[in-house]
Amino acid sequence: MEMMIRGRRNRRSGAIRGLVRENRLAVEDLILPVFFHDDANPVEISSMPGCTRWSVAGLVAEVLAVYEMGVRAVVLFPKIEDSLKSADAAECANDEGLVPRVIRELKEACPGLCVITDVALDPYNSDGHDGLVVRGSDGGLKILNDETVEVLCRQALCHARAGADIVAPSDMMDGRVGAIRMALDEAGFSDVGIMAYTAKYASAYYGPFRGALDSAPKEGDKKTYQMDPGNIREAVRELLLDEEEGADIVMVKPAGPYLDVIARLRDETTLPMAAYQVSGEYLMIKAACAGGWLDEKAVVMESLLGIKRAGADMILTYFAKDVARWLSEGTFR
Repeated sequence: MEMMIRGRRNRRSGAIRGLVRENRLAVEDLILPVFFHDDANPVEISSMPGCTRWSVAGLVAEVLAVYEMGVRAVVLFPKIEDSLKSADAAECANDEGLVPRVIRELKEACPGLCVITDVALDPYNSDGHDGLVVRGSDGGLKILNDETVEVLCRQALCHARAGADIVAPSDMMDGRVGAIRMALDEAGFSDVGIMAYTAKYASAYYGPFRGALDSAPKEGDKKTYQMDPGNIREAVRELLLDEEEGADIVMVKPAGPYLDVIARLRDETTLPMAAYQVSGEYLMIKAACAGGWLDEKAVVMESLLGIKRAGADMILTYFAKDVARWLSEGTFR
């Protein structure tokens, strides 16, 4: 066959493929979500094989180990004791609570670590929702927006006082990014960043996470504040609002089923973009690999590279420690 152009010439060896590769995954791209509780004993999370709900001491040791592997950012997810949960979620702003104590421990043990905190009320709310709840005239639940934002500001300030580098409001209340930015600035925390959960969808992929923290809603669902999975223009609208309100980083969650949303928002913003490979994505890969149907390393790396290719600058993934090891071994080509 007489062909001047042959695409396969650029694929014929690992060295050549490396030269022409358009997107690369690096350990610096990774953020590790970590679970912890106020108990001396770690607990293996049955809904997320390979993940642990750590004690405070165990968490510090794990994070130090991961830091040495090159993963320099973690996001904190606490399991709060039932006795501390209430309708007003007051524990979320307790300066001596679990999260502030963990922040201080982590920053003391590893000053160079980037500590990101989840700002939402579901771990503290006796109703299990991301916002304050009242009963509507129709008997159904109503999630209060403006009153919730006031509490979220107090929570963000609590985390900032403890030393958090970035606060990440995941609640999807209207106006919370701007309100938190103003509260942080007025309190002298203008250097604390905001990673906004910009397009957080009302997804069926969150189930294993809620099992890990016992944070599922006691009644109803989250569809009145999290986004409809059928919408993409709405994600652009949320992006524009978060930009105007002072977000430093924007996020799409989940990642894998919403690669088109990541790509669309990438075209709409110059802000750094995060994507969250959520617990359901993690569990599906783990389950398929445990059954011998897939090669775990190959599938994990391909899934993360796909998220990166879609436009994410950073990825929150429970595979971060494994990926750091694989990258250091140079076993992915």
